Amino acid sequence: MSLTILSVAYPLAPVSPDAAGGAEQVLSILDHAIVEAGHRSLVVAQEGSRVAGTLLPIAASTGELDEAAKARAHAATRAAIGAALARHPVDLVHLHGIDFPAYLPPPGPPVLATLHLPPSWYPPEALQPARPDTWLHCVSDLQHAACSEGPRLLPAIPNGVDVGALQARHAKRGFAMFLGRVCPEKGLHLALDAAKAAGVPLLAAGEVFSYPAHRRYFDEEVRPRLGPQHRFLGPVGFARKRRLLTAARCLLVPSLAPETSSLVAREAAACGTPVIAFPNGALAEAVEHGRTGFLVDDVAGMAAAIRRAGEIDPRTCRETARRRFAKETMISAYLALYARLAGGRAPLHGAA
Repeated sequence: MSLTILSVAYPLAPVSPDAAGGAEQVLSILDHAIVEAGHRSLVVAQEGSRVAGTLLPIAASTGELDEAAKARAHAATRAAIGAALARHPVDLVHLHGIDFPAYLPPPGPPVLATLHLPPSWYPPEALQPARPDTWLHCVSDLQHAACSEGPRLLPAIPNGVDVGALQARHAKRGFAMFLGRVCPEKGLHLALDAAKAAGVPLLAAGEVFSYPAHRRYFDEEVRPRLGPQHRFLGPVGFARKRRLLTAARCLLVPSLAPETSSLVAREAAACGTPVIAFPNGALAEAVEHGRTGFLVDDVAGMAAAIRRAGEIDPRTCRETARRRFAKETMISAYLALYARLAGGRAPLHGAA
């Protein structure tokens, strides 16, 4: 049976294979998979997004991403969802943004909301939706365990990455790598401190979104730590990300938040690069201590692990990624869940 899936992105970030955010990357993978499986993919996302299906664009926010900008984006998203439901025979709506309660559609087709972020970051009403035929799920077992059990919460579907596309031939070089959104909870300043203590250059890639707190963090905590040995590259696309991750000595993930998945840790493993991380949230699931990287408690421990990165076999990292993080497993679970929900069958709570 051919399905029409309406995917709705977080409205303040574009969707593409080059996206900085994990939720946007997962949506991009699923959009392509929906089309490849012979279904119809509609995507409500910021203009400039690149999708395999049909883009239903909303205006990109310009200037500071303050509450007024969020309100405009929410209104535009509600309008786009309403128009899509009026014009197309949508079988299921899949919401990816942390702010999904602001544009939850009225009763109609079933809704699946993926919780990409820590459960405590969502408003209480998001986790107990009043709308009928509305389902939630997490992206890791540890994140799922942090949620209150309820009839609307389905089993987790772990995130996957394109392991095959991440295979590349680049010689290892001496630098450590940071890759991700530049904001306080991601801890880039701690990665810079650890690399300095280890005497190893650091290349940092990522995007500084126009939230006031993110800009302030970059100016006050990151910029003063940069120099000839520790450089900020800005956003990078998929091809450059693959090249950097493959050549890096190690990837540093000093996240201060309870990470729900960490796509970048999975990508690094696929590139044959060890991950050195704080064991926050699902990072303890993604990094096998002593096999694919090291879990450390502080900056001093991260600096010591940077020096030991050469002990990790790149082949072990790649094999672990193929076995545990392949996107095909994630895609299969989502497509099966789409068919079940769209067919009006009760979700399976024992397995996705």
